Amino acid sequence: MCGCADNLGLLNDARVQQALNTSFSSSPTGIALDGVTLQRGSTVVFQALSLQLNESRIGLIGDNGAGKSSLFRLMCGLDQPQSGRVCVPDGPHSVGMMFQNSDEQIIFPTVEEELALSLHHLKLSRAQAQTRVRDWLTERNLAHWAPRAIGSLSQGQRQHVCWLALLIASHRTLLLDEPFSSLDLPSQALLRRDMAQATQQIIVSTHVLDHVRHFERVIWLDKGQVRSDGPGAVVCAAYEADVALRTV
Repeated sequence: MCGCADNLGLLNDARVQQALNTSFSSSPTGIALDGVTLQRGSTVVFQALSLQLNESRIGLIGDNGAGKSSLFRLMCGLDQPQSGRVCVPDGPHSVGMMFQNSDEQIIFPTVEEELALSLHHLKLSRAQAQTRVRDWLTERNLAHWAPRAIGSLSQGQRQHVCWLALLIASHRTLLLDEPFSSLDLPSQALLRRDMAQATQQIIVSTHVLDHVRHFERVIWLDKGQVRSDGPGAVVCAAYEADVALRTV
């Protein structure tokens, strides 16, 4: 069972209290962190952190500096812990991450070249990768995007390219770091639709709680520790109540 911690006593709705008793199904197939300690310089980011991440939709919330992005970097192998283990059942290629800033992620000058990079693990020739990317974009009514220069795209469109790169790679788990931050309303609606239809496990880090409030599980990080872990509506309400107390 995922326990919901302190400050939940502030919530008086009986339905919320009942939701605290929800048990999550346990499976050995999800990403697991076992006693992970991560330190940068003199700053301890995580101390003996353990998590089992099995649910298909998981939200990650908390203040700036709580450790959300660092947790993502551990799960996709960009950071290595000083102690403990990060277990990814199908290996590092099964996890894909979309950065908050698309300019930190995009490498190639055109859309089709950037998407082809996501297929490198298939050992395709350049021509084969190009054909697969163009066919895939055509299926999504985006054939006209293939030759477009990244520099000609808006920030929101670049963010969408990063999302497309995750989808075409067929990762098992998608890590989305503030995925809605640079999107206009139509683009947000499109991303929400794509996320709802995606078969992959999706873990979303966000400050906009409405994007994860309906998720089956939300984890609230506070200074590198799990402050609360449970149904999205419950944990988001607890975080909002805590912020309200701190900002009076």
